[in-house]
Amino acid sequence: MAKSSGTITSDTAESIAHAARRLDEGRMVAFPTETVYGLGADAANDAAIAAVFDAKGRPRFNPLIIHVTDMDMAERYVHISDTAHRLASAFWPGGLSLVLPRLEPCTVSLLAGAGLDTLAIRCPAHPTAQALITALGRPIAAPSANIFGAVSPTTAEHVAQSLGGAVDMILDGGPCYAGIESTVIDACGEQPIILRPGAVTQEEIEDVIGKVAITTKDGGNTIRSPGMLERHYAPNCQLRINATAAKPGEAFLGFGPNTPPNALNLSQTGDLKEAAANLFAMLHKIEQARAGAIAVMPVPEIGLGRAINDRLRRAAATRAS
Repeated sequence: MAKSSGTITSDTAESIAHAARRLDEGRMVAFPTETVYGLGADAANDAAIAAVFDAKGRPRFNPLIIHVTDMDMAERYVHISDTAHRLASAFWPGGLSLVLPRLEPCTVSLLAGAGLDTLAIRCPAHPTAQALITALGRPIAAPSANIFGAVSPTTAEHVAQSLGGAVDMILDGGPCYAGIESTVIDACGEQPIILRPGAVTQEEIEDVIGKVAITTKDGGNTIRSPGMLERHYAPNCQLRINATAAKPGEAFLGFGPNTPPNALNLSQTGDLKEAAANLFAMLHKIEQARAGAIAVMPVPEIGLGRAINDRLRRAAATRAS
């Protein structure tokens, strides 16, 4: 893992304009969104997209999310169904990504979409992300700005610690206020399917379009969304979920008022929104303290708890030998 410091720059209007020029030149720029920090590249530049995969060590069968400013920009690259229109109208800008059929012709790199006939696309709510896409004038492909499979970054410092000098520029917009990746929903067919739970809850989605299906496992040789691999979001040490107490050598990550006073607590009051915002930041903090292992208290499997538990289950999955 790269350890050298990346170039962290405040997200001023001048630095955003400079970052857009670097993207236009085919370079990589890390930038904040409301969910996590993204490692951005010009979505139409094959060489820049390849550099993103290489910098992260990300397998090229795993598609990237394409970030746009609004519905008008999205409609230049994907076919937006009536259902997708309703979802985008309700949740864009925000933490919802839609998997939709590519238009033909489409200038977005085939590599960015892992060679599929679909693209995962979203409109971020963070003003820095919006300003950067606007300054570039076209979509930005951006996975999370960290080494593949590791804990996602929610601060500029997390990006620098993970990617170091591999990224040309890091725009610092402060901590990500949602703190967990976007929900990804396949809106290609008649039945919308949640592929990755995230910042927009199942309940919120069903309030808009009715019942949705859920599948959080890849379909064998084809992965239609980021975040579907069995092991992901993982700290360097072993993580144990649904723990009631720490074992010797374990750091303890609690949830709710029954957390021991000497442990980190995702939310003292049991607030799932607060817990989601704290999850990756606290995993980073424990990781930096060089704990031998991590034990995490149970989190309710409702609302944002589904996304939190999805990340924790994947982080706890057995490492490949």
